[in-house]
Amino acid sequence: MAKCEICSKSVQFGNNVSHSNKKSGRIWRPNIRRVRVMENGRIVRRYVCTRCIRSGLIKKAV
Repeated sequence: MAKCEICSKSVQFGNNVSHSNKKSGRIWRPNIRRVRVMENGRIVRRYVCTRCIRSGLIKKAV
């Protein structure tokens, strides 16, 4: 599932609205990456959104 394990960001639903004001459903998916994270001295793999990676909420394992 497209969900960040840090901030719980997940898919959002809405509508495409055309010029003639017709509505059709669409989905916005978060930019999720599988990264190696250092947690409690261990290296684990987590699904994390790029905003959490960029803002430093996780410590990437090298």
